[in-house]
Amino acid sequence: MAFPVRRVLAPVLALAVVVGAAGCGNDPNSIAAQAKQGNDKGYRAGDGSVEQLSPGERNKPVSFKGKTLTGKAWSLDQAKGKIVVLNVWGAWCPPCQAEMPELQKAWKSFQKQGQPVMMLGLDQRDSPSRALATVKKWKVGYPSLRDDGGQILLDLQNKVVTTPTTLVLDKQHRIAARVSGQITASTLTGLVQDVLKEKS
Repeated sequence: MAFPVRRVLAPVLALAVVVGAAGCGNDPNSIAAQAKQGNDKGYRAGDGSVEQLSPGERNKPVSFKGKTLTGKAWSLDQAKGKIVVLNVWGAWCPPCQAEMPELQKAWKSFQKQGQPVMMLGLDQRDSPSRALATVKKWKVGYPSLRDDGGQILLDLQNKVVTTPTTLVLDKQHRIAARVSGQITASTLTGLVQDVLKEKS
């Protein structure tokens, strides 16, 4: 299986924090500012780089909660003991839409094999109605949380600095892998399989 170059997160954490800070505030070129403009131009997208952390290098577990696009309350506690794939996306982001069929393909594979994996989207800078229309268009079967103004992003330990970003959380809900940019089903499947092989 072809697999993108893997890099360990630890050496780039400081850089990630700096880049993350640069994407906020009043910067007209930030993701948030461009999303608010309602167009698809000039936003900062990742290059698809894959970063992994070994169990000993992972930070403390993350915790977050919110509401789904249909208004249902959801908490990470509902995925206790499961690997969680979290995809940060926006309807305004072309690579986010382009990767949705790949994410759905991976999700179907996890379900078919009966693996202890939960997939979840995290919509950013969209109204629930626009986000729902997008997931319906791409026939996405896993749930997404609605935009909450960035609170969940704050709970993700500065690991989301581009859109789209996909995180793989281990069974303890520590961040085990990150893909900054558009992802493929084979890449995501490989990352999840690596975590599944770990001893609990």
